[in-house]
Amino acid sequence: MTRIFDVVEYPNEMRDEIVHRFPEVGPGSIRLGSQVIVRESQVAVFFRDGNALDVLGPGRHTITTANVPLLIEQVQKLFNDRTPFPVEVYFVSMREFADRKWGTAQPIIVSNPKMGLGVALLQGYGTYSFDVKDPQQFVTKVVGAQGVFRTSDIETRNRAMLLSKLQDILGEYGEKFNVTQMIGLTEELGAGVRAKAQDDFLALGLNLKTFYIENLKPSSKSAEELRAMGMLDMQTYTQLQAADALRDAAQNPSGGAGLTAGIGAGLGVGSIISQSLQGMTGAGAAGGAGTPPAGGAQPPSGGAAPAGGSPSVMTPSEAAVYLRVSEEDVMAAINAGDLKAKKIGNAFRISKDALDAFLNG
Repeated sequence: MTRIFDVVEYPNEMRDEIVHRFPEVGPGSIRLGSQVIVRESQVAVFFRDGNALDVLGPGRHTITTANVPLLIEQVQKLFNDRTPFPVEVYFVSMREFADRKWGTAQPIIVSNPKMGLGVALLQGYGTYSFDVKDPQQFVTKVVGAQGVFRTSDIETRNRAMLLSKLQDILGEYGEKFNVTQMIGLTEELGAGVRAKAQDDFLALGLNLKTFYIENLKPSSKSAEELRAMGMLDMQTYTQLQAADALRDAAQNPSGGAGLTAGIGAGLGVGSIISQSLQGMTGAGAAGGAGTPPAGGAQPPSGGAAPAGGSPSVMTPSEAAVYLRVSEEDVMAAINAGDLKAKKIGNAFRISKDALDAFLNG
C-alpha cells in the first residue's frame, strides 16, 4: 500500500551518505500543500515518473504548483489538487567529503633518463576531497534508484580516475625530470592531477576540491619481480645480481646476499652497477684473464681471478656472479647434486675448488 506523507525530511548529518532517497524503499506519495524540510548542507531533488521536477535548497518548502512549476502538468493528470501523487525525493549532501584516501596498489613505471636502468617504479599515497556540484546530474547519472548512496559506493571509481591521471602526469614529468627531482615536486604533481581529473568529476556532477600527495617513493620491487614485469632482460638482470652481491658482501661479509634492486637501481645502486661492471664486462671485452670465456668455461689455469678477487668460500649469490649465471641456476645445480656445497644452518657455502671442478665437468 502506498504511503501518503504530509511532511518530507531527512534529519541526518549525512557524514558518509551522499544521497538518501525518501522513502528509502517502496512507493510514496505526497499531497499538494505538503511540507518539505531541507537541512543546511542539503538539497532535495524531486522525481516523478523518472523525471526530475525541481531542486530545493535549505529551508521549509510548501509543495505547490507555484513553488514547483513543473508540477502543473503532473497535477492536470490528477482528479483534483488534493489527490496524492507518487514522488521520490532525493536528499543530497552538499558538504565537502574530505580526507578520502588514495594509494597505488601497483607501482607506476616512469621514465628515469640517464640514471640506472633508465626507468623506475614509484609508489605513493595521499588524500583527496570532493563535493556534489550538480545534484540532479549526480542522481540521474550515478545514483539511479538506490535508496542510500554512500561515499564507499563511489570511492573505487574516484580512485581509478585519480590514479589514471597520476600515471599520466608522472609520464609527462618523467620526460623533463628524473625520479629524485619528481619526488620533490609533489605539490606541482598534485595540482596537475587535480586539473586533469576535474572534467571527469564534473561529468558525474561532482567537484574535485583537493588532491594531495603525502608520499611518493621508490618501489621495493625485487629484481625477480621487475624481470617478471618485462622490465629487465637477462643481461640487465644478471648485472643487478652482480651489484647486489657486491653490495651485500660489503655490508655482510658472512654472506647472505639478497636480490632486491627495485627503484634503487634508478637511484643509488646504478653507480654500484656501473663500477662493478667496469671490472667484469670491461675486462671481458678486452679478453683479459679473470673473465670466464663464453659458454661458462673455467678461467685458464693459473689465470687471475675476476675483478676484486674470488673468495675461497662463496655464497650462492657470489657463486652465481663467478659462474655468470642466476642464483636459481646455482641452487638447481646444488639440489641436483652436480655442484658440491656445504649446508650450514639454512645457508649454503660453496668452495672455489668445487666451482672449478663443476666447470671442468
